[in-house]
Amino acid sequence: MTAPPLSAPLNISFDYTRSLGPVLGPFMTGLRDRRVLGNRTADGRVHVPPLEYDPATHAPVTDLVEVRPTGTVTSWTWTDRPLDGQPLDRPFGWALIRLDGADTALLHAVDAGARERMHTGMRVRIRWASERTGHIRDIACFEPGADSADRAEGDGEPVTIMTTPIRLSYTHTTSEDESRYLRALAEGRLLGQRCPVCRKVYVPPRVCPADGVPTEEEVTVRDHGTVTTFCVVNVPFAGQRLDPPYVVAQILLDGADIPIPHLILGLPADRVRMGMRVAAVWRDPASWTTSPENIEHFRPTGEPDSPYESYQEHL
Repeated sequence: MTAPPLSAPLNISFDYTRSLGPVLGPFMTGLRDRRVLGNRTADGRVHVPPLEYDPATHAPVTDLVEVRPTGTVTSWTWTDRPLDGQPLDRPFGWALIRLDGADTALLHAVDAGARERMHTGMRVRIRWASERTGHIRDIACFEPGADSADRAEGDGEPVTIMTTPIRLSYTHTTSEDESRYLRALAEGRLLGQRCPVCRKVYVPPRVCPADGVPTEEEVTVRDHGTVTTFCVVNVPFAGQRLDPPYVVAQILLDGADIPIPHLILGLPADRVRMGMRVAAVWRDPASWTTSPENIEHFRPTGEPDSPYESYQEHL
């Protein structure tokens, strides 16, 4: 009986940081200070959030306009089961809201309490976050109400940088061929498949990119190979596991016809070179799972470099 395909939860996250510039900078600064700024385009319309360039003339839009923190719902939908990371942890409405003084609508959450209270044309006001940093989340949500007693505040430094956490969680299910490849890794083997047309071996298995047909014949390849190309990482970033500089290389395994990316450790970064022979460094077999991380990194073997002709088609 064929074992079922493997599946596992995957969580991808990073902090997206961007500079704001002369339009979004004042907009985010205003939110921090409980003020909402839009801008006026050549046709006289006030846009909230503000535009950096006029969609008709393509010129920069510099005429900033303050609008009211109250507005009108122009359309909406209801969320019964909020997702992690959404503005509210209880049922709420997503709505397009045209703020008083604006000609366009912005999308945000409305804490109406019940679906029956939501309707097109309802009057709402901003509920500000208790702690504001210069981010769209400084607007915690909107709530029913025609007036707002909130007063603008603050003469702090302008907001020039905004950081937004990006999070994606999902379940990845592998194909049957990928599952066999991962199960082989749990046994300390590297498994590829050969294309029935061009006879090239691909690791991991995949549809042959040259002939467009599934690979079939299983082939066990060595955990030794040749560095084809590489990159020296010199820039630090959040979540980095190694201190720069270090090398990420494309490694053509012996018996394979496509390189795989992996770390090269065990020597200074400036001594890594094309053609260098390397071998896999496996983790403790007691910790092996169906994961590519069973191979910790590759290290130099000390063998003579491979001739350029042996890997020139894999650059």
